[in-house]
Amino acid sequence: MGAFKVFGGVSLSGSIQPQGAKNEALQILCAVLLTPEPVTIHNIPNIIDVNKLIQILEKLGVNVEKHSDDSYTFQANNVDIDYLKSDDFKIAGRGLRGSIMIVGPLLARFGKGFIPKPGGDKIGRRRLDTHFQGFINLGATFRYNKDEYFYGVEAKELKGTYMLLDEASVTGTANIVMTAVLAKGTTTIYNAACEPYLQQLCNMLVRMGANILGIGSNLLTIEGVKSLGGATHRVLPDMIEIGSWIGLAALTRSALTIKDVQWDYLGQIPDVFRRLGITIEKKDGDMFIPEHSDGYEIQSYIDGSVMTISDAPWPGFTPDLLSIILVVATQARGSVLIHQKMFESRLFFVDKLIDMGAKIILCDPHRANVIGHDFKSSLKATTMTSPDIRAGISLLIAAISAKGTSTIFNIEQIDRGYQDIDTRLRGIGAKIERIA
Repeated sequence: MGAFKVFGGVSLSGSIQPQGAKNEALQILCAVLLTPEPVTIHNIPNIIDVNKLIQILEKLGVNVEKHSDDSYTFQANNVDIDYLKSDDFKIAGRGLRGSIMIVGPLLARFGKGFIPKPGGDKIGRRRLDTHFQGFINLGATFRYNKDEYFYGVEAKELKGTYMLLDEASVTGTANIVMTAVLAKGTTTIYNAACEPYLQQLCNMLVRMGANILGIGSNLLTIEGVKSLGGATHRVLPDMIEIGSWIGLAALTRSALTIKDVQWDYLGQIPDVFRRLGITIEKKDGDMFIPEHSDGYEIQSYIDGSVMTISDAPWPGFTPDLLSIILVVATQARGSVLIHQKMFESRLFFVDKLIDMGAKIILCDPHRANVIGHDFKSSLKATTMTSPDIRAGISLLIAAISAKGTSTIFNIEQIDRGYQDIDTRLRGIGAKIERIA
């Protein structure tokens, strides 16, 4: 198990380029299964989860041509459906939650799709009902092998229909959209997710020949087509990584420039950090975080009550950045209530921050009250283990700001979502070593 040794308490400077968006890349890669024609994708992040999905596609028979570290062409003209029944796939599929999104394209194009119960972060229950109920609504037959935790859907013909999703699931919406584009007739999806990454998927499908109306809203209308063609697509910069670098700059009181952030797709992210008192400047397509030498102060509501920051489906604040917000708040002036609504285990990493000297009251699995130090008492170095991707990067940011030497184990979790993280952080002045 790898580890990072972090020599904290240093000031950072310079600029950093966000990687391609992990959550978008996973959707886009699954969509290549919808056509036998070539699909070229640029700005693919070189991270564990994405590379695992590319390996699954290769084993399915997809021809993968690598042009550079972040550009590939995929051609699914010789797909081997029988691979889905192999023991190798059962192991590979369990190791990646994003693998669930291959089911929709396979069902749409080949009439069947199978998947083992996927893994991923241990952040609480992450049910799959939205995905499979959507397939059933389109005419698929569902079966589940309880002994092997194996899901399957099959259909001789998929027919468009109206459906109201039980939750605005991003991956669920993506899976259903990828199925509906090849279904017969019209599909209407209400309470659809409308995150930028879902918009990107829909726009790419339109370039491939799909007929989708309402992109960017929670009401999608899809007129099925008989086949899709090839396309070229560029993945957005990762907004979760952009938020992570905002938090890193604030907590280390460093001046940092985040390059090419694609402002139009950031939603509430800049405003939520501003509520913590963090200054964010727009410089053309870049974002500049100045040195907060005097610290930053948490705002109150207009009636003077304590600020609450919570997650919500887009255009609300993404749950993936709440752990960053929590860490940044540990050195703010004032207090804030963090309310994690979606996952009941995501806040359990705060015990490590408390060990570092943070003033945090974990009210229950979903809420934590943070009382900021105002930099009058710095976080202390410690030894800790990363429980998941987002908690892992939050602990790494805390360690970079803390005085002394920290060690973080289980960094494979961080590597799942952040490309060459140690090399890139050293490029802006962080003192971090990767150790075996």
